[in-house]
Amino acid sequence: MTMAAGWAGSTFDGGAATPARRAISAPLESFGYLLFALFIFFTCFTFMKPSPYDFLAPPTILLWFLLDIRLYRATIIIVALLLIYLAAILVSLIPYFDEALPVEWTYQTVYLGITGIFFVMFFSDDTAKRVTFGLKAYLAGCLFAAICGILSYFDIIGEAILYKMDGRASGVFQDPNLLGSFLILSALYLIRGLLVGETRRVFLSVAALLVILACVFLSFSRGSWGACVIGIALTIGMTWATTPSRIVRRRIARLSALAMVVGALLIGGLLSVDSIAERFTDRAQVTKSYDEGETGRFGNQRRGIPMLIDRPLGFGPLRWRLVFDLDPHNTYIGGFANGGWIGGFAFLGIVLTTTFVGFRLCLQPSPYQGLSQVVFPALLMFFLQAFQIDIEKWRHVYMMLGMVWGLEAARLAWRAGRHGADAQLPRVL
Repeated sequence: MTMAAGWAGSTFDGGAATPARRAISAPLESFGYLLFALFIFFTCFTFMKPSPYDFLAPPTILLWFLLDIRLYRATIIIVALLLIYLAAILVSLIPYFDEALPVEWTYQTVYLGITGIFFVMFFSDDTAKRVTFGLKAYLAGCLFAAICGILSYFDIIGEAILYKMDGRASGVFQDPNLLGSFLILSALYLIRGLLVGETRRVFLSVAALLVILACVFLSFSRGSWGACVIGIALTIGMTWATTPSRIVRRRIARLSALAMVVGALLIGGLLSVDSIAERFTDRAQVTKSYDEGETGRFGNQRRGIPMLIDRPLGFGPLRWRLVFDLDPHNTYIGGFANGGWIGGFAFLGIVLTTTFVGFRLCLQPSPYQGLSQVVFPALLMFFLQAFQIDIEKWRHVYMMLGMVWGLEAARLAWRAGRHGADAQLPRVL
């Protein structure tokens, strides 16, 4: 099923817009990219409610729908799973419509799910250009967040302006765990660019990377530390394994060894500060007091799982905390608690299908392999972190979900054209 070409044409359909339409669409598209850049940049503004991100979302999405973004059959799986997940949460909310917090939480979740669908559609056309553009806008937001995080840790501006929680850098985030994890995608973007020689401004890239990694460390988030290390290892490993050039492989090996030395020196320098060393010793533990015991995080999860098996509709949105006095701090359990069996299995479907698609993108040769080796390892780390934190409200997760599936749609269109078929990808809308 196909549609007429959009105003500006697209990567997939090969359609040529009329001169009149091009004259109208060119300024609108430029404005659309400006809105989109601001939209992505303000992902880091979680300390304002509502934030500039929330104000920019409706006009950005509406304008790009007018510019004719499309839903392709290649992405219908993820869109369907997102809609099922959101529908399940709405159904589970029905008994609690008169309670303000569950209604607000559900509204925010549905809103973020809609942005996820938008990202899938947006990144499915002109994919390389749009994903690269999105990563650059995200990098700008990460640098801003990292600088603010470092300033907040050392109390340079004061806690009246920037957040600092329990002696850990938060900056423009209210949660240092979220700050540390937020920065991982940009760290991988900078690292891969340096490894394969795609970076034009090497000094600036190295400086930006050091700032970002320093802030990840100062967030003292155990999950972020682990996710950052594993994500970097995955990006480096897949880049090395899939590059056909021996020269590039040697470059990757040399720079990786150098990076390990620089990283050790950076961490050693930070730990030479007594307050940082003390905080590191406190945080560098597998579990904390709030994790342990019958009423700790893990104890609540062990007690809650049998209860969820007996409740097809779950507890209802945001009601786990009413039963156990804490949130589940596990997005997989949260999926079943908030959306019942359907919501929980839909979330599992989102994770499993995206993981399959992501590894295929990273390991099979295509023009989109390099970008995939940046985006997917970062998203995979969020899927792993979902075992110990609630990620369903993290805006950037939906952006990365859209990037991965947009890259998959582009890869399938490229493969169809490469085999002599019509390069136009089947569309649903």
